[in-house]
Amino acid sequence: MSVSVQLNHITKAFGTTLAVNDISLTIESGELFFLLGPSGCGKSTLLRVIAGFYKPDTGKLLFDDKEMNKVPPHQRNTGMVFQNYALWPHMTVGENIEYGLRLRKLSNSTRNEKITSVLEMVEMSEYRDRPVNTLSGGQQQRIALARALVIEPSVLLLDEPLSNLDAALRQNLRDEIKNIHRRTKITTIYVTHDQVEAISMADRMAIMNDGVFVQVGTPREIYQHPADPFVASFVGETNFISGNIKENADGKATIETPFGVLHTESVFHDFTLGEEVCCSIRPETIQLNGNISSNKLTAKVDAVTYLGRVEEYALIISDTLKLKAIIHNPGTETKKPGDTVNVSISPDAIVPLPINN
Repeated sequence: MSVSVQLNHITKAFGTTLAVNDISLTIESGELFFLLGPSGCGKSTLLRVIAGFYKPDTGKLLFDDKEMNKVPPHQRNTGMVFQNYALWPHMTVGENIEYGLRLRKLSNSTRNEKITSVLEMVEMSEYRDRPVNTLSGGQQQRIALARALVIEPSVLLLDEPLSNLDAALRQNLRDEIKNIHRRTKITTIYVTHDQVEAISMADRMAIMNDGVFVQVGTPREIYQHPADPFVASFVGETNFISGNIKENADGKATIETPFGVLHTESVFHDFTLGEEVCCSIRPETIQLNGNISSNKLTAKVDAVTYLGRVEEYALIISDTLKLKAIIHNPGTETKKPGDTVNVSISPDAIVPLPINN
C-alpha cells in the first residue's frame, strides 16, 4: 500500500559539507515525484535518507504519520533501483528477483506467482532462467526494476536509473516506468539530472541546488513560470535579457533594457519600480519576421542548424546580446548567415525574474 512521504526540516551533512539543508516537503501517496538538479546538489543524498541508508542529522522523516528516522532500511518497505543495476551476477534473472521474497519468508508458490507477475509487467518473462550477466544494459535495468517492484513496496526509489543507457533505450524505459506507475500507483521518487526525463514523466518535481529546493511544482508550472534564472536555465533552454522595471501593474510590466523597451504580460513576482530583473525568453517563443506589434528587435543571423522537425537560429542583436530561436516545422526556405531579420516576442513570452544576489 502506497504512503505519503513527509520531510520535515531534514538536514544531512558530511563533515563540513551540507548536502541537504533544512528541507521540508510532502510527497503525496501514489505520486510520481522527481528530484531534479545538477550533480552534487543533494538529490541522491536525500533519496538515501528516505531509503534509510543515511540518518538525517536534524528533522523528521515520516511515511504517512509514522516517523521513520530510527527504522532500518529493510523494515521501511521501500524498493530501490540504482544507476548501476546492483544485480547479483552469479544468479539467474528469477533468483535475483526472488531474493527479497525469500527474506520475507514467503511460500514457494507465492514467490513463484509474484515473480511471474512482475516479469510480465516488465516484459521479460522469457528471460527468467537466464544468467543475469548475459543480459544487455536495458534488460538488466528492467530486472532491477522488477526486483524492486516484486516486494510490493510502499515507496519506490529510483536513483538515475536510465543514465547508463543509450537515447533510444532511455525513451523506451521512460515510457515503461510511467506505464508501470500508472498501473501500480506506488509512491515513486525519481532522482535525475536529465530535465527531459523529469518534464516528460513527473506529476510534480523539485528543483534542487546547493542542498535546498529552489522550486517545487508541476513540469508545466516550472517550465512556464520559473522561480529564478537558475531554474529557467536548468529546465529547458532560455535566453536572458536584463533590464529595470519601468511600470508594473496587474500582472503586466514595462522593462527598460539596453536594447529597447520590452512589454510583458507574465509577471509572477512582486517587483518594485526601478528593480533590476532578468527576463527569460524561451527560444521557441521568438518569431522571425512575425506580426507582433510590440517587443521588436533587429538581428543578424549568425548560424542556422536544420534538425528536420525544428530549425535553430543563432541571432546577434549586439556585441553583448545573442539570442537563440527555434522554429518548429520549418519550410523549404531558410535564412542564411549574414541575413538581417526582424525579431518579435509576444508579451506573454517574456518572464521577468528576480536576480539572485
